[in-house]
Amino acid sequence: MIAMTQMYDVLVVGGGISGSVAAIAASRNRAKTLVVEQYGFLGGMLTAAGVGPMMTFHAGDTQVVQGITGELIDRLVAKGKSPGHIFDTTGYTYTVTPFDVEGMKHELEIMLLENGGNILYHTMLAGVKVENNEIANITVCNKAGLSTLTAKVYIDATGDADLSAWAGVEFTKGRKSDGLSQPMTMNIKVRKVNIERVKDYIKGNPQEFPRLKGNTAIVDKAPRLSIGGFVTTLKDAQAKEEISFMREDLLFFETNNPGEVIINTSRIIREDSTDPWSLSRAEIKGRKQVRELEAFLKNRIQGFENSEVVYSGPAIGVRSSRQIKGLYTLTKEDLLSGKKFEDVIAHSGYPIDVHPPEGERTEKERQARLSKDKFHAKQGHLCQIPYRCLVNNRVLNLITVGRSISADFEAQGAIRTTPIVGAIGHAGGVAASIAALKNINLPDVDAKAVQQMLLDQEAYLEVP
Repeated sequence: MIAMTQMYDVLVVGGGISGSVAAIAASRNRAKTLVVEQYGFLGGMLTAAGVGPMMTFHAGDTQVVQGITGELIDRLVAKGKSPGHIFDTTGYTYTVTPFDVEGMKHELEIMLLENGGNILYHTMLAGVKVENNEIANITVCNKAGLSTLTAKVYIDATGDADLSAWAGVEFTKGRKSDGLSQPMTMNIKVRKVNIERVKDYIKGNPQEFPRLKGNTAIVDKAPRLSIGGFVTTLKDAQAKEEISFMREDLLFFETNNPGEVIINTSRIIREDSTDPWSLSRAEIKGRKQVRELEAFLKNRIQGFENSEVVYSGPAIGVRSSRQIKGLYTLTKEDLLSGKKFEDVIAHSGYPIDVHPPEGERTEKERQARLSKDKFHAKQGHLCQIPYRCLVNNRVLNLITVGRSISADFEAQGAIRTTPIVGAIGHAGGVAASIAALKNINLPDVDAKAVQQMLLDQEAYLEVP
């Protein structure tokens, strides 16, 4: 075991969007910060799992995710790596934000380094040592073997709350009734798609796109196409066993690059991303579904006749797994009622979007989804996320960011998407820097101080 002697103020485990933004925030506040990341680049699900576009930065016409996460998009737009926030032509939410994957990787790295942050790539969490209700150090594994790293404060941005769980923080996992998590998806990136031919089909076959409610003209309202539908075509392919999994519609999004789309349609059920054997099975199942979708697209979907699959992965997309038990647990009722919190640190305008663990929505769920009764809040409705959901009373120098904060199964469906976890990461990084530089425990950090620093860094925050 090699002990790395350098002491950090803030150590972030996981360089996904939430961890990257947290590290940028902590570094910007002059905390000596290190990100430990398992891949050779930042961005997590956005850059390693083909997740895209980012959705949504808005609640109605108001951009409620700003700050460092918003700055990232502004910088990508300036470099031609994103068209910015554009109208969601699926008819599901307000805006989507396409981006170029390579541009995202590089820009996150630039932003962290220019603020004085440090990065240790190709490194995974291997263990954690807890003493007197604090993390003393963590063990990591990389090309040097096993090493220990030490910091004043730790940020868990693993997505699955690995650091929190291994440190002894209580957690829940999956749906309360049976422990099942939302399905995983292996996304595919496809090029050489004739988008105009796809639009022509949409306009000529409105019955295939129930989300649009007959208003197929909205596909022309954005410079990049986002669409969910082809329901009859997909159902016929399932009946003929060309598609082996259950899914109501084909969902895809055009990226920053015209004619390049992300297919977000495969559905891997009853697997667990915290179990390495189950996760391996999910990857194998995902690749099988990718091959089915590739043939389905070329043979059945107008505009995809000459398309080419560029890649899947290199990691499967995970929607949910562990949720820590923090000082407060955000609930579905909190979100739908628009509950206000004195310690609000981030907002969400995204609907409660829970993919069914069994794989297929009931007819009642499908109708509710289309009518926007159960799964959506009202137009422009804004949800608040409190600081207490990020901290716990078991490990006092640990803060959890991203999709695994303290929330019930339904509420997590509304705060799990990338703009929102970026905003959560921003708050987590600010709080971690305050705790480290003032030598106080994270539950004792003054939420008002976090709020003021977020506002100083141009985050959107409706403070009571």
